[in-house]
Amino acid sequence: MLMTKERRPVTRTLRGWAISVLQEAGAVHECEEHGWAKDRADPHARERAVELARHDPPDGVSVGEAVAEVREVLDSIGDTCPECLPEFD
Repeated sequence: MLMTKERRPVTRTLRGWAISVLQEAGAVHECEEHGWAKDRADPHARERAVELARHDPPDGVSVGEAVAEVREVLDSIGDTCPECLPEFD
């Protein structure tokens, strides 16, 4: 049986690629209302994202650059949506 590896959709920027890797690994998710990426704060998902970047960087990008971009993007994403109103108890 022939097995093929499914490729991620082509993205125009390295940042866009990194966000898609983070979503695929479950490290981030979108705000349902506004679409902003939110950090899930899951250390296992973060490590999965780094491993995905390490094993399948985009064409023309080194492994080191791919891993660095995933980490940089993850560090720039918060756990709340900037457009959602804060909830007060």
